[in-house]
Amino acid sequence: MLRVHFTAQDLARTRVADGADPLWETVLSLHALRESRAEPALTAWRRHAVRHGPGPLRTLFPLVPPHGYFPDFLTPSAASDGVEPGLEAVMRTPRTRLRAELAVLGGQRALPGWTRDIAAGEPAALRQLARSLRTYHHHAIAPGWPLIAERVGTDRALRRHALDEAGAEAMLRTFGPAMRWRPPVLEVDYPVERELRLEGRGLVFVPSYFCRDDPVALADDALRPVLVYPAAGAEAAAPGNAEGPRLRTYGSGALRDLPVLAGHQKRRVMSARFTS
Repeated sequence: MLRVHFTAQDLARTRVADGADPLWETVLSLHALRESRAEPALTAWRRHAVRHGPGPLRTLFPLVPPHGYFPDFLTPSAASDGVEPGLEAVMRTPRTRLRAELAVLGGQRALPGWTRDIAAGEPAALRQLARSLRTYHHHAIAPGWPLIAERVGTDRALRRHALDEAGAEAMLRTFGPAMRWRPPVLEVDYPVERELRLEGRGLVFVPSYFCRDDPVALADDALRPVLVYPAAGAEAAAPGNAEGPRLRTYGSGALRDLPVLAGHQKRRVMSARFTS
């Protein structure tokens, strides 16, 4: 369980992200891409993503394993302004942080030798990483972005209504059953035991299309606190007859049922972002 500790100042500074975050969606989709279950709704999307992205995936899979930790620098807050600002932030990550986060990842699994260049902050290696993220996003995520944004927007409207009408505590009560508000602590279903003290910084809730099961938090408590969670309202945001033109790249129904299916997945450790 993750326990998020709020103060009155934290409640005043808590908000919902303005929309879907392109790098969170990109990174979390790499989990869905390797889901072992044979889900008809994802088959066409997976086939498309693999066919168009073998080069990027060779770079991204080692950095985003199917389970457990992946580096925080892959999902910078600047991505809330778009893919390119996010990629610029990835390439500007300080060397000390690159080295530290890849050391955590390397402590859990063997990494390819080329990741040493990223850890050292080599400009060419960081440009290659950004190029891989950009290419994968372009082929695997961008064609379905209108649907992703619609689903996330439906969830955001629900949370914003509660926040505007009755305040942050009312909004915190809308996230059940995976998140439970027991003032002054938000209890979150999580694969490991962890305490997150906001200490006046507030919390940014990020509804996500590709987040599955448990919410996801940044591993480094020193970073701006973020909690990514599965967007609700799948049926309310069903695209209906507009689905064909908007998702024709993936084939009929390739993304349509993902949010519905997410609620039926077995809880997996891949959602965990944790520190030792």
